[in-house]
Amino acid sequence: MSSSPSTIPPSSSQTQPSPSSPSSPVSSANASELPQIVANDPKRTGFDPQTSWWINYFKIITGSITPEGAFHYRESRYIANEERDCKTCEKWRDYALQHSPTVVFLRQKIAALNGNIDASNVVCARCPARLTADGQVHRSSGGFDPGSGILICANEITSRGHLEDTLAHEMVHAWDHLRWKMDWVGDKNLKQAACTEIRASMLSGECRWTKEALTRRNWTLTQQFQECVRKRAVESLLARPRCKDDVQAVKVVNQVWDSCFSDTRPFDEVYR
Repeated sequence: MSSSPSTIPPSSSQTQPSPSSPSSPVSSANASELPQIVANDPKRTGFDPQTSWWINYFKIITGSITPEGAFHYRESRYIANEERDCKTCEKWRDYALQHSPTVVFLRQKIAALNGNIDASNVVCARCPARLTADGQVHRSSGGFDPGSGILICANEITSRGHLEDTLAHEMVHAWDHLRWKMDWVGDKNLKQAACTEIRASMLSGECRWTKEALTRRNWTLTQQFQECVRKRAVESLLARPRCKDDVQAVKVVNQVWDSCFSDTRPFDEVYR
């Protein structure tokens, strides 16, 4: 899973509907502890979905809409542009499946384990982000499900290279599942989940220095790659319902770090 939480300062008088159902089963007690999803209130945020998009955009750049309202505006534009985004995603997906050296190599290695990755099980779709009452924005660029295949979040993909990184990330998960039959939810423990997240971030190319510097403005020269892999593994682990908090996520990642960061299979080394 490739996820990226960010923070929006919470408003003082938020109206909060019930939280949406998590992707994996959790107890009702745990579900009640999840932060609630924040719905848009035009009077509070300044964003009115009934108003023309360009008027709302002008209000954003002039500071008339709160950061929370800007979040809801962004989601409304994703809904409006869903068909366009999915078509672009599918075009880039088809190109990567045929021409990306990393993706083609992973397809061959997955096939060697009696698996198959092609356009039929790599699906492009809009993935709604969630703004929760604690001010966190939860969004993802893709996901892997052993029974269904790979999801690419068309509205979050910004370029063909971004799609290639995301697809490679999820294909590493697919290879790991075929090779070791992973405990994805963490029913036994979270070590397998942490290990595959470390490997996927390390091998996909999403943490290479140029991407960190140019897209995430991280200009650190020393330990940048390791810090990026560790950070993204912790973020992905936090998205799993069996993970209690960031303290547990960091602890588990640290426990498996040395063995998993040095494991580049099915590659000979880190190429991207």
